[in-house]
Amino acid sequence: MQYFMALKIGEKRVKDAREYLNKFVNGAAMPALALKDSNTNVWEPVGEEILYAVLNDAGGYVLTDVSGYMIILCDKNGISKAIARGFDMERKDAVVKMLQQDNIQEYKGTVSLPV
Repeated sequence: MQYFMALKIGEKRVKDAREYLNKFVNGAAMPALALKDSNTNVWEPVGEEILYAVLNDAGGYVLTDVSGYMIILCDKNGISKAIARGFDMERKDAVVKMLQQDNIQEYKGTVSLPV
């Protein structure tokens, strides 16, 4: 796939994921990665799937400017599409419960975050 075509598709998926996550986090979601990681010249948009993951400082991820939990929407490969951060445990649990009620499955692998 050509770079700009893959980017356009990926940007739409990121936009949709961000809008979806914003429903649960009061507009605090940020966009993430539109393209899959690749060491080649093969360009692929981030996947269509929507899974969630929860990260915190204790998990080896350093949330530099905001402490607490980070909620990520990602594809089946763990490529992040939307991120919201700075949640305490109670708020994180409430958001996760809403995602689960919407039949969003948890992603349990390694998540790729924007640098």
